[in-house]
Amino acid sequence: MSTMDGAGAPERDGRTRVVQIYPRVSQDTATYCPLQVSVGDTARSVIHNAVASLGLDSSQRYALLEVRKSDGEEGMLEAGDRLLERVLLWPPEAQRWHLQGEGYYFILQQQQPQANLGGNQVSNTEDYDDLCNLQTVTEESVLEALRQRFYRFKIYTYASNILIAINPNKFLPVYYNPKYVKMYENQPLGKLSPHIFAIADVAFRTMLSRQVNQCIVLSGESGSGKTESSSYLIHCLTALSQKTFSTGLERTILGAGPVLEAFGNAMTAENNNSSRFGKFIQLNYLESGVIRGAVIEKYLLEKCRLVSRDKRERNYHVFYYLLVGASKDEQKEFHLLTPQDYLYLKQQDLHLEDEEKLGQEYKRLHQAMEMVGFLASTKKRIFSILSAILHLGNVTYSVSEDTQVLEVGPAEVLSTLSDLLKVKKELLVKVLTKRRVVTANATIDSQYTLQQAPKVRDSMAKSLYSALFDWIILHINHAMLNRRDMEESVSCLSIGVLDIFGFENLQSNGFEQLCINFCLQILEKYYYVSEGIAWQNIEYNDNGGCIQLISKNSTGLFDLLDNDGNLPEATDETLLDQLKLQHQDNPLFVPSPHTKPSFAIRHFAGSVEYHIEDFREKNTEHMRPEVVSLLRSSERAFVHHLVASSPEALFRWGVLRATIRILTVFKNMGRQRAESGAARRTSRKSLQEIKHITLDFSFDRSDEHPLDVFEDIFASYENRKKSRGGRQKQLIPKQLMDLRSLQHIVGLTAHDRTSKSIFHPHQRAKPPTVSAQFQASLRKLMETIEKAEPFFIFCVRANADKREMHFDDELVLRQIRCTDMLQMVHIQKSGYRAKYTFMEFVYKFRMLFPKGATATPEHITELCERMELDNSTYQIGKNKVFLKEKERQLLQDTHNKEVMRRIIILQRWFRACLLRLHFQQRKDATVTIQRSWREFYENQNRAATVIQSAWRSSLKKSKQREKEDENVSKARLGRDRYTNHCNDTACSVRAPAASTPPDKDTFIRSRFDYKNILHSHLNSGRVNRNPTIRISRATRVSEWNTSLDREITDPKELRNLDEFLGNQVNDLRTRIKELSPTESIFLTATKQFRETIKGMYSVEKPKIAYKDLMKGYHNKVNSLAEPKEKAEVSLVVNLFQSVLDGFIRREIKRVESEPSKAAKMTKKRRKKDKCLDSPLDHLFSTYQVNIMQSCDLCGSYIWGMEKAYMCSACKLICHKKCLNNIITDCSTRCDDNLPGSLHFGVQVCVLTSKANPVPKVVEMLLLYVEINGLYTEGIYRKSGSACRARELHQILETNPEAACLENYPIHTITGLIKRWLRELPVPLMTFSLYSDFLHAAELPEKADRIRAVYQKVDELPPANYNTLERLIFHLVRVAKEEEHNKMTPSSLAIVFAPCILRSPDLDDPFLGMKDVGKTTQCVETLISEQFRRYTEKLQNIQQLEYAEALAVNQLKLRRQNTIPLRIKFILKPTISLISAQVVEKPSDLNVPEKIDGDETEKTLMERIKSIKQEKVDLACRLPDLEQENSDNDNLDSSSSMSTESLEDRLRSLESEGQ
Repeated sequence: MSTMDGAGAPERDGRTRVVQIYPRVSQDTATYCPLQVSVGDTARSVIHNAVASLGLDSSQRYALLEVRKSDGEEGMLEAGDRLLERVLLWPPEAQRWHLQGEGYYFILQQQQPQANLGGNQVSNTEDYDDLCNLQTVTEESVLEALRQRFYRFKIYTYASNILIAINPNKFLPVYYNPKYVKMYENQPLGKLSPHIFAIADVAFRTMLSRQVNQCIVLSGESGSGKTESSSYLIHCLTALSQKTFSTGLERTILGAGPVLEAFGNAMTAENNNSSRFGKFIQLNYLESGVIRGAVIEKYLLEKCRLVSRDKRERNYHVFYYLLVGASKDEQKEFHLLTPQDYLYLKQQDLHLEDEEKLGQEYKRLHQAMEMVGFLASTKKRIFSILSAILHLGNVTYSVSEDTQVLEVGPAEVLSTLSDLLKVKKELLVKVLTKRRVVTANATIDSQYTLQQAPKVRDSMAKSLYSALFDWIILHINHAMLNRRDMEESVSCLSIGVLDIFGFENLQSNGFEQLCINFCLQILEKYYYVSEGIAWQNIEYNDNGGCIQLISKNSTGLFDLLDNDGNLPEATDETLLDQLKLQHQDNPLFVPSPHTKPSFAIRHFAGSVEYHIEDFREKNTEHMRPEVVSLLRSSERAFVHHLVASSPEALFRWGVLRATIRILTVFKNMGRQRAESGAARRTSRKSLQEIKHITLDFSFDRSDEHPLDVFEDIFASYENRKKSRGGRQKQLIPKQLMDLRSLQHIVGLTAHDRTSKSIFHPHQRAKPPTVSAQFQASLRKLMETIEKAEPFFIFCVRANADKREMHFDDELVLRQIRCTDMLQMVHIQKSGYRAKYTFMEFVYKFRMLFPKGATATPEHITELCERMELDNSTYQIGKNKVFLKEKERQLLQDTHNKEVMRRIIILQRWFRACLLRLHFQQRKDATVTIQRSWREFYENQNRAATVIQSAWRSSLKKSKQREKEDENVSKARLGRDRYTNHCNDTACSVRAPAASTPPDKDTFIRSRFDYKNILHSHLNSGRVNRNPTIRISRATRVSEWNTSLDREITDPKELRNLDEFLGNQVNDLRTRIKELSPTESIFLTATKQFRETIKGMYSVEKPKIAYKDLMKGYHNKVNSLAEPKEKAEVSLVVNLFQSVLDGFIRREIKRVESEPSKAAKMTKKRRKKDKCLDSPLDHLFSTYQVNIMQSCDLCGSYIWGMEKAYMCSACKLICHKKCLNNIITDCSTRCDDNLPGSLHFGVQVCVLTSKANPVPKVVEMLLLYVEINGLYTEGIYRKSGSACRARELHQILETNPEAACLENYPIHTITGLIKRWLRELPVPLMTFSLYSDFLHAAELPEKADRIRAVYQKVDELPPANYNTLERLIFHLVRVAKEEEHNKMTPSSLAIVFAPCILRSPDLDDPFLGMKDVGKTTQCVETLISEQFRRYTEKLQNIQQLEYAEALAVNQLKLRRQNTIPLRIKFILKPTISLISAQVVEKPSDLNVPEKIDGDETEKTLMERIKSIKQEKVDLACRLPDLEQENSDNDNLDSSSSMSTESLEDRLRSLESEGQ
């Protein structure tokens, strides 16, 4: 046994396997270790190699465990056990790629595991995935179960449909890779081990199936991992939407997360990445599951952190990213210093040991900002504001000893602030030192005191940062908005992810902590929503009293706080006294002693003491009017946006201002162009010189540059867009340029206008307080989530020290008590998983209800009693029915059986009606045949009687005439003898002719010769006009039949035949001006026959008999000939056969004279085969990582915003450098050893190979139908004989080459095609992509629907893809002859959709019935789009042939030494003739490869060669099933303003003028 290093693929002889060993050790190591094991390898040798490969301590003792899905237990292997024997007992799919989630794998662990990292030993108790399965639910049992799973690296646990997530304080490799998204897709909750992706998938599927909004609520303390969990949820939900159809919005949504984390998260004592604001992310979907937009709402940003915090905590991440990661030019431009030089960042123990990581985060922040539409100029403005906020903290105050005037400094800081904000220094100093007091009569400027001034400075900094944060969220929402969100007619579904604050009980709790804990009280109440169900022996806390204490009108804490803020003489102390007076009798309110300015509230999670200091100030903290006036005086338009009370007005003004300035630019450019040509060239040159300016659609800096900058407003953006050298394309969401969408976004966030609230002392109506706005935001949030079905995720902090993989029993137990986890488990354990409204219940199980039943509790109770359900397993509430899972499954199974019973009855009745109808038709036909036969027999007998009577009378008359002759005079004996001798001779000749009828062959030959003579006479006048064509039957028929026995086995011969027929048609067209009906049929049939030949170009190894081609041509002529022209069919076929015979003879000579060469591959490979090397059947493509993941091969991390490579089939992800180290097959690889028949009922991949990409039987049947059956009416609608079908099926099953399809009716063959598709164990459009195809078919826009379907087709396995491509091309050929076979794309889709797109769920018959319309729509989309492309490509080929004919005619004229001036007159009739019919190049034109001294002829020959090659390429690509444009190209086109640069347009105009 040897450790594989990826040098080559393992042997596949059945004696070796590659296994993955998953380590379970205390030290950090790789995710797994791939090893190749053979027959003789034992557990001892495998452990030795695994320890060496993973770099573990060899002095420790290790054991190897085997995990099997069947029992779920871990069995320890003995040292002598052979691993290969164990692996071969696993299912085939687990033998190739055994992921942990599939249930079959090996674990390497220490002999005595000390997985404590904190002193806790793992015991060998049973592992519970679901806490509801605990035998006894106590605090100790729950804690023990969570601890056991935690130390086994299982951080997720279920409590029924609630997920409990414990924060390990480290990234667990592989746990969030794309293959886990695929693993949990469409899996019932609880089938696999608990995971956060399972919650996301269930929410997504529930939304689609029930068409009801969903909401995922995350709760937990600070440091419990809510932010990371929300990122994983968004990642999974967008991945599920992208799997359906990628619209480009996913990129924007995923980029929003890192931006918000940088500006809204900070390091705290409990958490290194703590969210200091609450957010609700609502993902909006179409009914088909395609994401169509998103909205982010924020709640209560912690502004005080900006100016002060605990010594163990830091400021917001973005400041450290900027200071550490900025380049030298940026440091100079933004006047950046070190963190210790800023008052807002200075700390005693500030050590940025992670400077390298901060620098990387700064780069990722840049890329994420680009993903949400921030241009480089906008990013500079944002960083300038951040720098200004930091410098604002360095402003100091002093009082002059002489004048007692408040002075501000230092001067360099003020100068820097003035430069960063683009405001005047004098105004800045005035705002920082003086307050404006407005009275009824005058405006007075009063000076701040030395104690007030720093607070005013800090207030200005907090207001500026809050305004910047609000503007960023507004911009992100604007970028994520979809225009459909503004259309009420378009229905919308949504999944909300609520990442709200954690319960806080700090050493010093203030106003922010009161708001946070109040929010959690409301959410806690939301969990216990009553439906009128009788819960037994379950107690839980009612939060209503605490909520009333805080928010009740007139007496609640928030109302008292607002009222106290209106009193001019009120203080924090008077507020506290009023609170104590009002709530002294409330048991939830605990007043503090008089010496301590605080009070306590008993929350659901415990009692919290709040300090009253700064309550009033924080509640009424608004941006002062002096600050607003200062910022509005800035020369920078971006600063205006931050303090704009109406973003719509600013947007309008920006558009108007930019439009006027651009018009001025064009006016100046026009004036310069008119002055002189030199000036015009100079102006065009100037467009290339200014390349550092980018087009900014937000119009936030249109007034900051001179007019000449706008000359490059289009060209610079287009150059940037077309540039391929950048790290990431700059994409500007189209909605950022739309005023209507901006108004919509502003309306959605109107309830939260904290940063826009401006205090004006002279106004009567004061702006709302912070607490009032916070309550309004909470009310809107609760209205949103109460309309949705909830999923809950409880996040638990493992320890308070942020130690990795350490479980603190005391801390976790406290959180269990705070969250009422025991009561929650009891409710889930004794509760009901299935919930239906009365209407939903009756509709879902309607087949079990009697006729006329209504959605009432009485009828539902009657059904449950009839089903004999235990009363304890279901309950009927006020509006809903609650069922336990076992009873729900029983109802579902009974309902399915009832549906199948009724379906069988319907089928039996329909078959009886159909058989009776057929019997009646046969009976009527038999009577008609009998009547006609009797009539014919009577007529025949009557005719025979007449003939016999006539014959007898004739004989009688002849005898009488002979007797009369005997009485003639003997004088004339000599003459009479002579006459009698002649009469006897004539009679002797006539008698045999009358008595012996002529044979059939003699009669046909006489008709044949007569018609030939007549036809030759009629065409005698055309001999001189058309000497090359003679339509005659008098030819060498026997020799033709001999030549038609030849088969085409070389693609080159097909192309030669196509060119030869084109030359013959061209020759006929040029010689004859007026076509006869026969010649018209010949030309049309030959043209269509050439299209058939072009359709065979893509066949790599053709095997086509000329006899079959002749039959196909005969069918074409029959379909084209009118009823009056049926007599000409044989003449046209005869002519074509003579032409074909000439080609065959010439082709035989060519083959004999040319040496044999290997046929070249003409068909282009699939698009996804052109990507990187794809070892072992993997299909790799580039993949942008959005959350930190790990390489599946080397185990190292792949950081966010980095590029990796992912297999689109099995979702394996790795670095580019690891591609050559792959040693495992793709999990979707076909198993060649599957049992089954030879050609029917086996997987497609078993029947295909590189030499035969399409199964042999399918190709043979399709080709036969294309040649012989395209003109048969109802070719796929009618069924053939069952007996003949069975006979042909047996032959094709054993030996397809021996089958003679000519002996069977065409409908028998088409029936076998459908049977082959139906018997596939996995349909062509696979089960795994079934739901995705359905969602794609539901898209409302046709263009989106086509893109989505083709995107899913591209994910099919290669064998399925190639076979589907061939089948769809065949159906396009059938649909093209709709006029004759009456098969439209819609009717073909109805026939073939059940064959190639089948439902994987066979238990629910209703599901397949409901999906019929969607599957048909999906297949019809493919056929119709391919039909359009096929027609378009044929038109392009015709245009190329037309161009080739022109080039050939020019070359012929030059070789004939024609005067150049006469070319125009000679080409006129040729062009008019060619425009009516496609003309081909004469085949007998021998074009030399080189002509000395004549460049024109050389150019013409090169042009002819290139046209011929392009024709072949187009013909080979006729069946292609690839997308015309990639998603990125479509996204670029939809987000750009123009497709040409200004310079290109000027050049084009100049060339047109010339």
